[in-house]
Amino acid sequence: MIKLGKSTVTSEEKAETYTSAESAPLDTEVKSSHEDDVAAPSISSSKPGFDIPNGGVVAWLQVAGSFFLIFNSWGIANTYGVYQTFYEENILSSMAPSAISWIGSIQGFLLLMFGVLTGPIFDMGYFYSLLAAGTFLIVFGMMMTSLSTQYYQVLLSQGICVGLGSGCLFVPSVAIVAMYFSKRRAFAIGIAASGSSIGGVIYPAIFHQLQPKVGFGWATRVIGFVALGTQIFALAVMRRRSGPTAPRQIIDKTAWREAPYVLFALATFFAFMGLYIPFFNISTFAEGKTGASVELAFYSVPIISAASTFGRILPGLIADRVGPLNMLAPSSVASAILVFSWAAVHNVGGLVTFALLYGLASGAIVSLAPSVVATLTPDLRRLGGRIGMQFSIAGLGLLIGNPIAGAIENVQEREYLGAQMFCGAILMASTIATIGARIAKTGPRLMVKA
Repeated sequence: MIKLGKSTVTSEEKAETYTSAESAPLDTEVKSSHEDDVAAPSISSSKPGFDIPNGGVVAWLQVAGSFFLIFNSWGIANTYGVYQTFYEENILSSMAPSAISWIGSIQGFLLLMFGVLTGPIFDMGYFYSLLAAGTFLIVFGMMMTSLSTQYYQVLLSQGICVGLGSGCLFVPSVAIVAMYFSKRRAFAIGIAASGSSIGGVIYPAIFHQLQPKVGFGWATRVIGFVALGTQIFALAVMRRRSGPTAPRQIIDKTAWREAPYVLFALATFFAFMGLYIPFFNISTFAEGKTGASVELAFYSVPIISAASTFGRILPGLIADRVGPLNMLAPSSVASAILVFSWAAVHNVGGLVTFALLYGLASGAIVSLAPSVVATLTPDLRRLGGRIGMQFSIAGLGLLIGNPIAGAIENVQEREYLGAQMFCGAILMASTIATIGARIAKTGPRLMVKA
């Protein structure tokens, strides 16, 4: 509940410190005002800025600001499926689809991999510097993309420049929310992460509607201007709670001695290797395999993104009660099963059904991952660095996943089965690693919050 005016801090809220959550039995009842639904080792509350408010106007403004950071990082990345189709049919028609897919893969790779640097930078207090740099690089990259006519130009502007800008925004966008919420952390991060899905609906629609009327250049520039306006809002309202910490190493070596963290890093690697294959390929699949119209084939990507909005928010509500790992495992296995079922789709009805269900199931993989890392982090002052390391591993998966799928499929012969089976198998591997991380954290007990 958002509190207007000056927020009051209850004794229960004062007891919550800037730390991560440990697992607790699901059937445990709260026995006193000082026993939260998650218990954690504490950091001295005498240090300013470490009491977690769990609400209030300022806290929810951070969620709104994070929404737009993710809207302009992941939302633009999710738009690449539309650009891929346009490039294959127009200015880059002489290039192989797998070569064109490298542009989107590099963009997504840098979005995630750059977190290994931006995470420690965020922990050191340079939040606004990251936001300013990310805003400039995304807007500049989209403007340069609008002028591009050659493969290397698109690669430099849309792949590398926009990718680096997105990388400056992503880790701060999720780490800052964790500083303001502990009880409803997964739900708050889920709302922020839904910016990816909303961006994946709005930005493709902008391009699709404007490109035939004003051309590729101005359609892309409009996306850049929208990004600029929404980034200005984020810069105006976002506030980092704690002051700069001592300089840290880029790699937090202690994390790699913790089995749950290592196993979850493996899970995110496999997840992001397969997660975006349907996003990048469903439009060409729709045209080549289901007989869908060009219009419907285009909107298949926004359909996935729209369904993913609910898939990012609703699992967060449940995860705050049962734990993010307990929610993520079934979401991963459902995504894998749906991708295997994708091979049986041969008509428009099946296409729309798959797009809706896959968006709903896969949304939790992105939105819950930061919450999982928070529960695996003993000291949340190191959260930015740990999220950055986690998603840099995921970036390697994203970098290679879509080009592998592009090399396996045969668009000319309308053969997509190999890519579909590859995607399903990779997502199932992610499920196994997620379950392994959960067992390593809490043991084999079922009724335990994790």
